[in-house]
Amino acid sequence: MFSNKHLRSENHDGSRTEARPPGDLSVLWEEMQGLKQLVLSLKGEQVEQRQELRTVESRLRDGEMEAKLQKQSMDELQMALDLLLTEQTSGLRKKVEELEEQTKAEISELHARINSSDNSVEILKKKNSAVAAELPFLQTRLRASESSVEQSDMETRLNSTEEQLDQLKNQSADELKVAFSAGLTDSGIVGPFDEETTLIFSKTITNVGRGYNSSAGVFTAPVTGLYFFSFTAADYLKGYMGLYLYQNEQPVSFSLDLNDHGGYTSMTSAVALQLDQGDRVRLALPASYRLYDDSRNFSMFSGFLLFPV
Repeated sequence: MFSNKHLRSENHDGSRTEARPPGDLSVLWEEMQGLKQLVLSLKGEQVEQRQELRTVESRLRDGEMEAKLQKQSMDELQMALDLLLTEQTSGLRKKVEELEEQTKAEISELHARINSSDNSVEILKKKNSAVAAELPFLQTRLRASESSVEQSDMETRLNSTEEQLDQLKNQSADELKVAFSAGLTDSGIVGPFDEETTLIFSKTITNVGRGYNSSAGVFTAPVTGLYFFSFTAADYLKGYMGLYLYQNEQPVSFSLDLNDHGGYTSMTSAVALQLDQGDRVRLALPASYRLYDDSRNFSMFSGFLLFPV
């Protein structure tokens, strides 16, 4: 075989290239190059196979490790299940034993109760016989007691009724006394106002039964009955005088008069009203109207109870 130095030649630029062997060795040279490539290819395949083998071995080791871990977990789980099953079995046995003991105790108690009930029934039978023997005597005593109690109860009720009648008489006598009379004001002119205004007759002259409120100008019926109301209104200027009389919030009457001469003049009106307890009566001055009063009581509002209903 030829050495490498016989197969290399220098180029003009100084680089070297492999020179082909003489013609009679070209075939052998190509075969050698082919063998060389084959060897290199086999070596590469061998390296790849080794790498694949190492990968497979690594996977096998991982699989074995995972299988060991799974087996260990399964063993632990089996142990836990066995322990739990043992505990549950033991607990169930204890509960069954406790239920058996409790059932035995309840059965014994029931037997004792049945025996006691039997004894009580016998005692009741004896008592019943004794009561049946004494029943006629007891009935006689009961009738006598009932008669005595009824007589006493009747006397008590009669006394109570008489006391209630006396109280009602006294109360009715107090309630029947209802009357009031009040003057309007000492300040002179009242009104005119921009809107209808309740008149407050602030000078209370009489207020029996306390039905009239001098602060609000309203009479409130203390009892249900028929009442009589009257009022007098005065002024000294020319023009109309007028007043509304209200029962609760409903107008009952409107009294109107004309002062055509420009001096002191007055008007008077009266009405009888049936009121329920708590009904209210008041006088109201319409808007733009006016009245007059002073210490001489030109304007008055009065009322009293005729009789209860």
